[in-house]
Amino acid sequence: LKAVILIGGPQKGTRFRPLSFEVPKPLFPVAGVPMVQHHIEACAKVPGMKEILLMGFYQPHEALSRFLVSAQQEFRIPIRYLQEYAALGTGGGIYHFRDQILSGGTEAFFVLNADVCSEFPLQEMLEFWQQHGDAHSFVILGTTANRTQALNYGCIVANADTQEVQHYVEKPSTFVSEIINCGIYLFTPAIFQHIGEVFQRNQQELMLEESSNGWQRAEVIRLEQDVFTALAGSGKLYVYKTDGFWSQIKSAGSAIYASRLYLNQYSKSHPERLAQNKPGGPVIRGNVYIHPTASIDSTAVLGPNVSIGEGVTVGAGVRVRESIVLHGASLHDHTCVLNTIVGWDSTIGRWARVEGTPSDPNPNDPYAKIDSETLFRDGRLTPSITILGCSVTIPAEVVILNSIVLPHKELSRSYKNQIIL
Repeated sequence: LKAVILIGGPQKGTRFRPLSFEVPKPLFPVAGVPMVQHHIEACAKVPGMKEILLMGFYQPHEALSRFLVSAQQEFRIPIRYLQEYAALGTGGGIYHFRDQILSGGTEAFFVLNADVCSEFPLQEMLEFWQQHGDAHSFVILGTTANRTQALNYGCIVANADTQEVQHYVEKPSTFVSEIINCGIYLFTPAIFQHIGEVFQRNQQELMLEESSNGWQRAEVIRLEQDVFTALAGSGKLYVYKTDGFWSQIKSAGSAIYASRLYLNQYSKSHPERLAQNKPGGPVIRGNVYIHPTASIDSTAVLGPNVSIGEGVTVGAGVRVRESIVLHGASLHDHTCVLNTIVGWDSTIGRWARVEGTPSDPNPNDPYAKIDSETLFRDGRLTPSITILGCSVTIPAEVVILNSIVLPHKELSRSYKNQIIL
């Protein structure tokens, strides 16, 4: 068994700015650890997992290399980064590196998108495949969405008895099905034959269109539109439905929601990561992650859903709720931080209030997913969480509401509903 994690590259993640300026999106901390570490941990737990491959087109850089070294030591499994020479789509990358994936006689391999947060029921998918499938069949992880939101995802129509996928449509314009694609797959080497057919078809089409200026590439292959649509109804594609939590992490607002889902899971999987109320310590409400190097005043109140990074300083009487505070930030006495991501090394002055508007799914609908909100609606900034880029300084006694502050800014007054460049 192997696993491939698709981490994308620098031209994407625009909805994740200004946070993606400082760190590749897959390394952004969610619930105290880099986003992609949750994936690696889930893969490493599957018995028989021999290697984990990260695939994307980030230039190799220090942060990524450091992360890979520490993850290999922690999970005791070989982890390598394979760099694509360009954005090849979700299928093009694995086809390009098929020899690396198949080396050592791979029987089956998982493919996971890095920008989803999930319980990752990989073991269950494997057992489901062993019961239903054979060497030529593949499994998609599916979950239930509500009717309106399903249109934003790949929709799956499956046979109720066998769970065989009969029809697959990526982002349909009208309602197709409530079962959506979670971006987590289990493939066997036979998938490469199907991707290869798409590759050859692309090549033939490009040869026919000689006037195509050469900007299209035959190697750019999308699993969802090019492969699954064709495989549906052929008896080779199955869906395993999960009732566990699942969400996309497209925008910075969805990172806070994903953090809540993971912190919730920690009570079962990593109780040691959750902060406890101790005499002489800060007041903890609900699930809170605090890095051991952070210094927090005993009169601070944190939680629910708060994640405090390395070397953070939290002063007296500070209130933090539904927020991520990244390493090196400092919150001076009596500040109030709600629904906010506080960037690296940022400072919030005394008695300041920094607040955003959560974009959470409807709590009364068990199948609601988080909307990938647009930054602007009708020419106005949509109220969402507040984001402070790295090294932002907020003065004492001001209010920052629903705003995005780009890195290295020193603010002098209050702001509301603005992008501060």
